[in-house]
Amino acid sequence: MSALPSPTAPDDRVFPVETPSPTLRIRGLDKHFSVNGERIHVLSGIDLTIAPGEFVAIVGASGCGKSTLLRLILGLDLDHRGSVELDGKPVRGPGLDRSIVFQDHRLLPWLTAERNVAAALLRSGLSRAEKDRTVREHLALVGLTDFAGAYPGQLSGGMAQRVAIARALVNRPRFLLLDEPLGALDALTRLRLQDELKRIVRHEGATAVLVTHDVDEAVYLGNRVVIMHPRPGRIAEDIHVPEAARADRSSPEFVALRDHVLERLGVHIPHVGPHGDSHGGAVAAVP
Repeated sequence: MSALPSPTAPDDRVFPVETPSPTLRIRGLDKHFSVNGERIHVLSGIDLTIAPGEFVAIVGASGCGKSTLLRLILGLDLDHRGSVELDGKPVRGPGLDRSIVFQDHRLLPWLTAERNVAAALLRSGLSRAEKDRTVREHLALVGLTDFAGAYPGQLSGGMAQRVAIARALVNRPRFLLLDEPLGALDALTRLRLQDELKRIVRHEGATAVLVTHDVDEAVYLGNRVVIMHPRPGRIAEDIHVPEAARADRSSPEFVALRDHVLERLGVHIPHVGPHGDSHGGAVAAVP
């Protein structure tokens, strides 16, 4: 047993810093589908823990179960083995503490931007004045105050997706699930909205899980990148992203981590020599 400090000496003991308890804990998760009488193994042995405020990006080839995993977290599918828990309690269905943004904005075309956002508050219990204020705050958060009265058909793709993000956040969920939310946008709009999404999630203090095929996007947005392999879907690697990589897409940290993730996904990265000559062949498609 260590000696107690002298009463007259300064107390220089180091106390452990309390770490936040996991918001999400997945253990031994297995999922099967039945297709034309055949049993398909979709997810196998998924173990994943996500702490409050983390932004976790999941990447993998098509068919590795990324979107299925989001559905299980959301509570849309309860037919699985293993456990999905939020704050130690099993997920038994959807709840206002979780929200999702899809690749397609799915706005109602007969409602204005503000009415689309307000539609998510129907079960909130807020007064009309509180709903109006909350809607205004979230349209301002995504930079669309001047387009509150516009209909979806009058908005660009990027603006419509911003409305969808505002709608997902208007109930102030603790968990924001993102299923390829920028996948249908042009390259420049996508880059701009990546910065917006990072800012918005930080502002709201939400815990975010992003599914994407874009490795650059995963490294730039995530505090962690989870690599999944297919048939059946399983976690191959869970990587911490250095802040230097998240801050600058041209940094050595970003490039090194991006190349590592691509190689884990089966994409060959040619090595460029000092005279600009590449060695090792062409880049392969992600399987």
